[in-house]
Amino acid sequence: MMNIPFAESFKIKMVESIRRSTRSEREKWIIDAKYNLFNLRSEQVFVDLLTDSGTGAMSDRQWSEMMLGDESYAGASSYYKLKDAIAEITGFTYFLPTHQGRAAENVLFSTLIKAGDLVPGNSHFDTTKGHIEFRKAKAIDCTIDEAFDTTLDHPFKGNIDIQKLEKVLSSNPKAQIPMIIITVTCNSSGGQPVSIENIREVSRVAKKYGVKLFFDAARFAENAYFIKIREKEFARHSIREIAREMFSYADGMTMSSKKDAIVNMGGFIGLRDKEIHQQASVFNIMFEGYITYGGMSGRDMNALAQGLYEGTEFDYLESRINQVAYLGNMLKDAGVPVQFPFGGHAIFIDAKRFLPQVPKEQYVAQTLAVELYIEGGIRAVEIGTILADRDPMTRENRYPDLEFVRLAIPRRTYTNNHIQYVAAHIINVWERRNEIKTGYSIHYEAPIMRHFTVELGKI
Repeated sequence: MMNIPFAESFKIKMVESIRRSTRSEREKWIIDAKYNLFNLRSEQVFVDLLTDSGTGAMSDRQWSEMMLGDESYAGASSYYKLKDAIAEITGFTYFLPTHQGRAAENVLFSTLIKAGDLVPGNSHFDTTKGHIEFRKAKAIDCTIDEAFDTTLDHPFKGNIDIQKLEKVLSSNPKAQIPMIIITVTCNSSGGQPVSIENIREVSRVAKKYGVKLFFDAARFAENAYFIKIREKEFARHSIREIAREMFSYADGMTMSSKKDAIVNMGGFIGLRDKEIHQQASVFNIMFEGYITYGGMSGRDMNALAQGLYEGTEFDYLESRINQVAYLGNMLKDAGVPVQFPFGGHAIFIDAKRFLPQVPKEQYVAQTLAVELYIEGGIRAVEIGTILADRDPMTRENRYPDLEFVRLAIPRRTYTNNHIQYVAAHIINVWERRNEIKTGYSIHYEAPIMRHFTVELGKI
């Protein structure tokens, strides 16, 4: 009997045209963009893997919900529809809508974080660390050491090292540690999941020291999928059951809904504590809007609510994560060094192992990302020294243990032919890697979160 190939759990109803450019066009465009891939116009990109945030394809049901949006300034039915969806899926009864994830961080951190504070977690992502450091506090990475070996097959490389965490909590005053943050999945370590076992241990330690536990939950559904297939205790549980179990150990969450809720814009804060909700509501009104819309239109809240249900369906997650692994396996089979096992939303190329001859001071991951664009019109993003930014005190570059080029795959957007195209061009660069000798220097950078607007020159 013939083996049945995997098939996606959706069919295509509408398409968007994209244009292939020439190499000479791309060489000019990247110079004009100051070698910053964020500065490229979308029509200058053939396959756009810069981010999976807000770039997915919404479903017919999500578009239908857009037409049902209630645009009342206060008390819109769309707010209550979203409130019910969040309560059902996460268990948090208090919530505040925001226009995206970093806005949720801004509101929550304005409520809880002050100068001099310490915020331990698992490889905080760029906006999280940026918001912490903007408040003159410090993010402390407590990720397990296994996460930094890209060749190691560990099922939960997003886990927090309990001994590292205990050391931070035991050697600093409780008043100086407003929260622990678990990022699920852990983006900076390669889209790696966190186990329920680890979440339970972190929760136990948090309670022991009287510290609150929050999730950066942009990709919580993908994390729940990995728990289901890798953690025996949850093999028979549904994705939503696992999600509720995950969130049951936390005091709250922030979410960029542009990821696992498959919308183009939106975010929220979920909370268990009424008092924190009341305090955060003040900042939500100041920064976002009234508490029943918080920077979102009614139609966007409707699409988000529907997306939370669709994003927690096993069949959808299986097809989504299998496509990521499809790219990963093609690269791995060709010898391209990638973070293994493959993450949930992206493949992360190990730029240090790809281009060991390029000095770290010349931004290895950015060098590789530019080469991929010139080669095939593929836009990826550097998760390395440029993103790591400068130390707030010394203003020296921070050189992270991992220098990644992230290939973030939008949800329900590209076919496997596009994925094959991406793999072929990466392999072509891999085969000529020894020709790439030098990287870039920075000509302009912002004082914080410089990677978005940095301008570079070829060395």
